[in-house]
Amino acid sequence: MLHKNKLSTAVVLAISSLATAHSLAQDSQAKDIEELVVTGYRGSLMKSMDEKRNAVNGKESIMAEDIGKFPDLNIAESIQRIPGVAISREGGEGRNITLRGFSPSFTRTTLNGMEVPAGSDGLDSGGVTINASRAFDFHVFASELFNRVDIQKTTTASMEEGGIAGTVDLYSAKPFDFDGFKFATSLQNGYNDLSEKNDPRLAFMVSDTFADDKFGALLSVAYSERTVRQEGFGTVRWTTPVATNNIYPTTATPVVNGDIAEDNCALNGSAVAPINCLWAPRLPRADYFGNDQERLGVTTSLQYRPTDNAEITLDILHSELSNNRVNYNSMEWFLTHNEITPLEITVAPDGKRILAGTYDDVESWIESRDQTSDSTFDQFVLSGEFTLSDALTLNAMVGKATNEADREEVRFYYISDSHQYSFDFSDNLDIPEVSWGEGYDYYDPENYQVTTANNRSNYVKKDNLTSKIDLTFTQDRYSIETGIAYNDRKVESREGNGNYPAAFSAVGYTKDLPVSNFGKGLDGNLVPFLVADFDAIYRDNRIAKDYTDNLAAAWIVGEETLAAFIELNSNVDVGSMLLKTNFGVRAVNTDVTSQAWINGNPVEVKRDYKNFLPSMNFSLDVTEDVVTRLSYGKTMTRPDLGSLNIAGPNFGYTTRTVSNLGNPGLNPYESNDIDLSAEWYFAEEALLAVNYFYKNVTTSLTTDIVEKLIDSEYYAAILADPQYDEAYNADPRTVPYTHYIPVNDNEGFDVKGYELIYQQTLSFLPGFLSNLGVVTNFTHVSAGDMTGLSENSYNMTVFYEQDNYGLRVSANNRDDYLLSIPGGNGHVAEMKYGPTHIDFSSFYNVSDNLTLTFEVINLTDEVERIYGTGDGTMDLTREINHTGRQLFVGVRYSL
Repeated sequence: MLHKNKLSTAVVLAISSLATAHSLAQDSQAKDIEELVVTGYRGSLMKSMDEKRNAVNGKESIMAEDIGKFPDLNIAESIQRIPGVAISREGGEGRNITLRGFSPSFTRTTLNGMEVPAGSDGLDSGGVTINASRAFDFHVFASELFNRVDIQKTTTASMEEGGIAGTVDLYSAKPFDFDGFKFATSLQNGYNDLSEKNDPRLAFMVSDTFADDKFGALLSVAYSERTVRQEGFGTVRWTTPVATNNIYPTTATPVVNGDIAEDNCALNGSAVAPINCLWAPRLPRADYFGNDQERLGVTTSLQYRPTDNAEITLDILHSELSNNRVNYNSMEWFLTHNEITPLEITVAPDGKRILAGTYDDVESWIESRDQTSDSTFDQFVLSGEFTLSDALTLNAMVGKATNEADREEVRFYYISDSHQYSFDFSDNLDIPEVSWGEGYDYYDPENYQVTTANNRSNYVKKDNLTSKIDLTFTQDRYSIETGIAYNDRKVESREGNGNYPAAFSAVGYTKDLPVSNFGKGLDGNLVPFLVADFDAIYRDNRIAKDYTDNLAAAWIVGEETLAAFIELNSNVDVGSMLLKTNFGVRAVNTDVTSQAWINGNPVEVKRDYKNFLPSMNFSLDVTEDVVTRLSYGKTMTRPDLGSLNIAGPNFGYTTRTVSNLGNPGLNPYESNDIDLSAEWYFAEEALLAVNYFYKNVTTSLTTDIVEKLIDSEYYAAILADPQYDEAYNADPRTVPYTHYIPVNDNEGFDVKGYELIYQQTLSFLPGFLSNLGVVTNFTHVSAGDMTGLSENSYNMTVFYEQDNYGLRVSANNRDDYLLSIPGGNGHVAEMKYGPTHIDFSSFYNVSDNLTLTFEVINLTDEVERIYGTGDGTMDLTREINHTGRQLFVGVRYSL
């Protein structure tokens, strides 16, 4: 790590030399410090409120009192309690966050002071490949590893650039956080009422200081298992035959019940039967997604304080997440309308969709997938804080973080003989009643042939190296801070191809769906079906998980950034009011390198850009209870990696076109941000606040058609392509090509909104009611057709807490949000249902050291649902599923 750059080496040398110098110096006289220890959920709220109140910029914090006492079992689910935050879930667990309407890649995430990558694979409903983007997968980490999360909503010059939406700072525990020896452990049993499985969750932490508190060491370990059973029904979108340019046979004469709204149904200008303009499911199917998940996290922190003026910390974090998935879907093949025959249909009252139908010549395609994935994260951070004089402080840090994610998938289709099939959505618009033609045995393996749909591996490795040195000069009423930071980021993606055997009979290679109560808890009936017997398939060597590297799909994107900043912080009296100010500017240079192998030839494209980012924050203590804030900052988010990736381009030599090509020359998104807020701390442990924010994104990205010469880096690969011929008169060195590529868009867009916050412990109420408290917030965001944006969201927690016991109920809601516009298969847009999740948590202190806990996650077993809007006015379910409610019974012990 140290030889990668001179700044990293300099940081390590500075830390070690300063430590030596301070260890030889005279120890300063110890001072008696009186510390107020605040405990419980109520105490963590007070700490968070104090952190928010004292910050000069817009900031929210979540504090954990002890290991195993973070407010939620998942970091993403804890962060969603913050105003302006919404999360996306996968398999019933929070994965990514959306901050103030921006998609996850616009939020920068740090761990112990350095930006970190984290990615894993996903369920079918969440994406079928590994996360190779900038989005941070929070579910990679156990929540027990952290004791604090800060959400920076406005920027300062000393904060590293990269997050237009904001920055999430995660912190793990350190030995000097505690007074001497500390031990804590927690053990929970998790039970899911859908899978009916019991899963362990355990954690422990031990910390101590030695040699008159000059040395400290901490170790924490968190381990959990989770059995996921996600069930539901899907259509893989609705569509019309005319939208797919593939109509029903002209010989079909179905019975039509009801009226069709479209009188003039046409395809390519020619009239066709009106039923071809009716929306129908493409692949109606029952869905089962099973996942056996294991998560392990380990943190180690070593601290050395030779004097009161020097402190050195080494933080090490290791995390593992493994998923073993078996996914099954029972699809009926409606994709080729010209090969199926409608016999009878019932038209919905709106005249636009088929409510019920019976068809002949339909094939069943039973899809079975065996997926294994592992995600491993490692981080090493060496940091030091040194008081050089009464006025001068030096902070230095060097860190390395690596995330590796592997995934293997074998997928089969069991394709049946043709038969009749009926569906009926009359009683349930999400889950229909289904049946097969009389005399056809849906469960007979002899009716199926097996084909290989996929046998592939994926691998993504993300590396971050960070080095920083900051120097702060402090006087009574002001301070000046300056520093430099170097980052080296690299993402590598590779793909492997396995063998694809010829089709074979399903006889001997099927088994029953591995659950006996399929569809439990859903409003609708799910019909069980045959699935692949993978054990038999592997036993007979029908397929092998041996993969050959697909060089054409491999790519590497690297970024090196060098930034410098200076900022001035001051306290100014304005009459009887105190004004805290922060002014600063950050300058950063980014070098981008994109590598791939095209036609077997290595290609490397290098580009660079510079950004100048001023910022200022004002915090005015109007009275002892009222704080107002005003912030301005210019922020940036670098283009997503898919836009920079140059692997697998399509060069059309006869058409002189270029497509499927990333653009490493893209500049980042840039935004001018304004925040205005007022906070009224009207009582002890109470807050009423309003935040207004406005983000004018001046530079964004779009896909456009550009006429230009192909960049010179591709010439060798093109001229070596066997498909290229000089006779085409398409020499890339002299002839312009039409490029369909991502480019910068300077028209921009606006994101604006407001947040309302109310928090109070109701101590003014009589008797036992005085232990009640409320934490609630509401966010409204307006940003047009931005994907992932919920216009409205709210959080509410009601808690009751005494010294010996307490409980709380939390509700989180977000509006439906846009997934894509236009949507696929003819839809104007595709949307995701905004659920309301309700969680419950409680504790009972048996003694000062022993606590019993009981928690319920997703108390109402909320469904996840994606739907298309058809012609823009419709609600057509693409998929609906649920994962059950999760109950945890546990015990905590601490010393």
